Amino acid sequence: MLPKFRFAMITTRATGGDLHAHPLTVQERESDGDLWFIVGTHASAVEHIRRDPKVGLSFSSDGLWLSLAGEAEVVEDLAKLKELWSTSVEAWFPDGPESPGVTLLKVSALSGEYWGSVGGHIATAVALVASKVTGERPRGENEKFDLPE
Repeated sequence: MLPKFRFAMITTRATGGDLHAHPLTVQERESDGDLWFIVGTHASAVEHIRRDPKVGLSFSSDGLWLSLAGEAEVVEDLAKLKELWSTSVEAWFPDGPESPGVTLLKVSALSGEYWGSVGGHIATAVALVASKVTGERPRGENEKFDLPE
């Protein structure tokens, strides 16, 4: 399911406990559920994660929604950064992977939940109209899951 999602919102906890959401682009998905992101070292998400590594990730695409809970870490690994580097990242960091101010976030997902509408956009629209007529909730998929640590 993760390959369908390119963009995520990561939610972190700031000083004082306030929740903050930040948009990120998924750079790599590992088979064990780990996700990699390239971020600026001065991003507030980096500061928040160094203080409290618990994060939430939210994804949405074409009738699928996914929420993951996990732990994040800031990773200083130039070889990994070069491996994940792409021209799209250069739009944000034009001086390349060796420039100061760029680092990696690794999120190890521990649990999650997904929701899906059966049949895509048209089927979802039909199901919503049918639910108005019948008074029954539209059917969809929903499942919670845990990932091995």
